[in-house]
Amino acid sequence: MRLFVALDFPDEVRDAVRELIANLRPLCKSARWVRPERMHITLKFIGHVPAEKLDPIRAALASVRSSAPVEMHFRGVGFFPNERRPRVAWCGMEVSQNLAQLAADIERGLEPLGIAREQRAFVPHLTLARFESPHGVDKLVRHVQKMTPPDFGSARETEFHLYESTLKRSGAEYKKLESFAFVKGAV
Repeated sequence: MRLFVALDFPDEVRDAVRELIANLRPLCKSARWVRPERMHITLKFIGHVPAEKLDPIRAALASVRSSAPVEMHFRGVGFFPNERRPRVAWCGMEVSQNLAQLAADIERGLEPLGIAREQRAFVPHLTLARFESPHGVDKLVRHVQKMTPPDFGSARETEFHLYESTLKRSGAEYKKLESFAFVKGAV
């Protein structure tokens, strides 16, 4: 099983992102644009694990708590690792401080199960596109630099989700295995 833990976000934000992608796609046709219905905010990529680890993973995730919901505001477009050598285009996020703590608590809870901690810093974002070829990327970067940073909307989340990811020729397919309320008393 190939697993990850993520937050969802509202359809209104997905619709705004879908509109942006429709406007940017003609500028860089070589990019692999992510379909908005497949987007999520990854808190932890677990990777491949044997099926017998699923129940211990569920138990570890069920124990993760936060004192408040996660507040997120989706705004702006940027590039990883930078604009000069972009490999990924992303939608930026302004988030409440407890999101980084939530991701760290998930990491800590899964580590005793032999799931290695992420070495890179946690940077919440939505991946918009990946670039395997530089063709058209410069034009896209110049366009993004000139545009007013788009505002995609906000979200307030009280649960995260365990997903299974199946890789197919058409791209990854995600199946939500379970949801976990992380705010005490949240439904």
